[in-house]
Amino acid sequence: MVTSPKPKAKAKAQSWPKRLAKWGLIGAPPLVLVLWVLVNRVEWLGPIVADGLRAVIGKDAVAALEDLGYRIQDRIFRYTRRGEKPKAYWEVPTAESVAPPPEPLATASAIGSASGAAGSATAPPTLAPFHPKHVGPVHQSWSAPGDGQWIPIATPDLPELPPILYKTLLHPDKNRSWAELFVVAMRISDVNIRLIAGTQEPEATVEAAANVARPGRIPETDHAMVIGAFNGGFKTEHGKYGMFIDGVTYVEPRPAVCSIAAFKDGTMSVASWDRLGPRATDMDWWRQTPHCMYENNMLNSRLEGDGAKKWGATLDGETVIRRSAIGIDAAGEVLYVGISNHTTAGVIALGMNHAGAATVAQLDVNFSYPKFVLFERKEPDGPRKAVALAQGFEFSEDEFIRKSSPRDFFYIVPRAKK
Repeated sequence: MVTSPKPKAKAKAQSWPKRLAKWGLIGAPPLVLVLWVLVNRVEWLGPIVADGLRAVIGKDAVAALEDLGYRIQDRIFRYTRRGEKPKAYWEVPTAESVAPPPEPLATASAIGSASGAAGSATAPPTLAPFHPKHVGPVHQSWSAPGDGQWIPIATPDLPELPPILYKTLLHPDKNRSWAELFVVAMRISDVNIRLIAGTQEPEATVEAAANVARPGRIPETDHAMVIGAFNGGFKTEHGKYGMFIDGVTYVEPRPAVCSIAAFKDGTMSVASWDRLGPRATDMDWWRQTPHCMYENNMLNSRLEGDGAKKWGATLDGETVIRRSAIGIDAAGEVLYVGISNHTTAGVIALGMNHAGAATVAQLDVNFSYPKFVLFERKEPDGPRKAVALAQGFEFSEDEFIRKSSPRDFFYIVPRAKK
């Protein structure tokens, strides 16, 4: 009697799914590892992968995967980078430069001739001296040379412009020497901070905003004098935080959450919406964020202990990740913008408060979005181009100024003095 080969063939056929599953289990971890490295090294890839996964498995599942990936990365770093000393990113100030030197006033005509902005209808600004107070390291024994000392940011193509922006570096996490916070300070009376809606985000939830033109870049009228730009807030799906620009409400305001506002009288504020909302008719623009991390020098209780979960309706507050934040001093005179590497929500809040911010709001998080760029001409008659505040942050030369941004952002121009 001849044995039928069919059962064998059937068994062989049935083995293919098992084989595929086996090879999938073997091949998946390396593929996931490669993908994780790419989305954390290639600026444009991260948003594509994350948005694609959210459409398939949902935003909560993607947040959980991201959180797991960052936790694993942090564990690896805490093993491979232990003993690593905090790093400085720019020239350390000399002892003589610790005290702020006097700065001469610039004349409008001198700045105008240096700016290359011939024919501009707006007179270039004349600015008074400004220098933020040095704050020193967050942790004296856990710092790099120059931590907490404010360095003026040069504007090479506007050489007669007095220093407007100052930068400092802090290492606010005593357990992670590689946790860095780059902070830029500016006096509000010296600058105009303008908010631009991204071409896609925040997605409008108010019908009147649905058809508003959104170029997503700095207007050409400000190209000659723009000196810096930085990222805005979360996507609409991540918390539905409100935004208003030029008389248009894109997303309705949420009560209680932290908000950044620019008023028609030239002042600015960062505070809970319950405090700012009654003055909404006096505002040029406002943008909301998660709850204030600090308010009036008081740490938000939810940042203490294990209370930082879901800080901003995305990743956990305890996730060690790149973050950005904005803050204002107690007098309402100095604005601070911070971009961090490898920080929790509590750590970036601590660092911003140490720098001088009495009220602190988190802006955006993740590898691709937080950034602060400066602008300058590399050629005398050439266009203004973006340059990095510090090494390690991803950007393009046309960032915000000619390249349309899908996400909202802020930009900085000197304020014309009357």
